[in-house]
Amino acid sequence: MKHCFYNETVGFFYNNSRKELTTYWRTKDVLVVALGLTVSVIVLLTNLLVITAIIINRRFHYPIYYLLGNLAAADLFAGIAYMFLMFHTGPRTAELSLKTWFIRQSLLDTSLTASVVNLLAIAVERHQTVFAMQLHSKMSNQRVTILIFCIWVTALLLGLIPSYGWHCLCALEKCSRMAPLYSRSYLTFWAISNLVIFLIMVVVYTHIFIYVKRKMTRMSKHTNFHPRYKETMISLVKTVTIILSAFVICWTPGQVVLLLDGLGCKSCNVLAVEKYVLLLAEINSLINAIVYSYRDNEMRSTFRRILCFVCYRNSKYTPTVVKLNTTDRRTLSQNGHFTVDSSI
Repeated sequence: MKHCFYNETVGFFYNNSRKELTTYWRTKDVLVVALGLTVSVIVLLTNLLVITAIIINRRFHYPIYYLLGNLAAADLFAGIAYMFLMFHTGPRTAELSLKTWFIRQSLLDTSLTASVVNLLAIAVERHQTVFAMQLHSKMSNQRVTILIFCIWVTALLLGLIPSYGWHCLCALEKCSRMAPLYSRSYLTFWAISNLVIFLIMVVVYTHIFIYVKRKMTRMSKHTNFHPRYKETMISLVKTVTIILSAFVICWTPGQVVLLLDGLGCKSCNVLAVEKYVLLLAEINSLINAIVYSYRDNEMRSTFRRILCFVCYRNSKYTPTVVKLNTTDRRTLSQNGHFTVDSSI
């Protein structure tokens, strides 16, 4: 019968995994916490701005923007989780109870999983609408609500599983080095799951990239090819490129490090880069708000209205309505929808 160590301290498991647990604040710890809190605050503010914009502007009451709002909510949660980590790291880690330590990790796992799965949902939705030459999908609000619910259920399950059994409290030889109370098999599972999602996203966005590129090449051969349509296409290609680059740069290092730790790589110094790859993944929550929102003209306009509310009110600000001439409407719309959107 296995012997479990539920009554031991966090320090006991850190010693078992040979992970350093300091009792005083080092310069490195202070810098990491300062940088982490700064990033967290920016992530909170930017994503709160996105959520507010989607709520107050009725033009955003469509499936893609609901998913963008849910992504912002996941990234907002990630900012809160990372801030909680910053207040419970360094020398404070040794003071944590096992329950608090699991809460700290579960918050991070749940929020980051929700962000990744939401990114996948947005990629699939954009793939469908771009190939249908529409701005908004025909998905009903009910289906979007169910999809968002499924995203959070998946995130909660993956985030809470370690706390309810998939840990190493009863098998010290299976403990992770990066997360000394987690089982290495869980880290392997979590890393592989995310890497599979990454691969699917790369395939989806690459398909979009190739399609838009070919479409633009074909259309440019026609003499009646409208300049505004070409501009929209180029913007779309740029957005796809930014999305893929930011996602790969921010997420891949962390997942590779987790996978190496999960597989028990003895020669890999995963602890040396642990905090930095986690911070890099958190920064993606900031980049999401910029890439998915700032490149949308209407979203930028709404941001200005929110941030400069007093200024606009004093000047009796009235939102500018862009009027399209007959040619623009014929080129850019189809059945009441823009054919291609510059935001993904």
